Amino acid sequence: MFSYLKGLLVGVQMAVPQRPVLTLEVNGVGYEVQVTPRLARELPGTQQEVQVFVDLQLRDDRVLLFGFATAPERELFRQLIRASGVGAQLAMALLSTLALEDLVQAIVSGNHKILSQTPGVGKKTAERISLELRETLSQWREQANLEVVATAGLGGNLLEDVEMTLLALGYTPQEVVSALNAVSSDLQFGDRENAEAWIKEAISWLSREVAD
Repeated sequence: MFSYLKGLLVGVQMAVPQRPVLTLEVNGVGYEVQVTPRLARELPGTQQEVQVFVDLQLRDDRVLLFGFATAPERELFRQLIRASGVGAQLAMALLSTLALEDLVQAIVSGNHKILSQTPGVGKKTAERISLELRETLSQWREQANLEVVATAGLGGNLLEDVEMTLLALGYTPQEVVSALNAVSSDLQFGDRENAEAWIKEAISWLSREVAD
């Protein structure tokens, strides 16, 4: 029904934790659109023009609009809610926890540990999402020309050990994924079979990012 809405940002409310709702005025009509906390943080000030790609969900008692920064992000949302047991709110939580390419990579590669860091996603749900969407998202990623995350030399138990250690140190799932992607692409990093080396390099990269 709608592809996107473009209008003035009237304000953002947080009636429910982690579920920001923006009010967008388009041609004199105010639309309430739920977005991810990630997108809410990137919005300009009020009375500035904003464009969001939207998906309309019909409920028994109301109509809900969900908003996204890009069309591919909206398409991933639509793919996620096709998985058994994944509703719109859980899909939004997944999109808020990981960036688009990283979320697709986690699903395609069966990285249940990272997926399980999303509130409301347990081990069984993570496994089901990966099982049901792995093939579809692998094909979609190619068609959408999305970047394939490099993870050379890091997989299996080694990946799990490194990720869980970094998460235990207080880093967010997105920070962990971003750091490991950066280390993977560093041609100067040679000790790829050593978990401690991965952890040290990841922390070093994260420290530089914070400093910048």
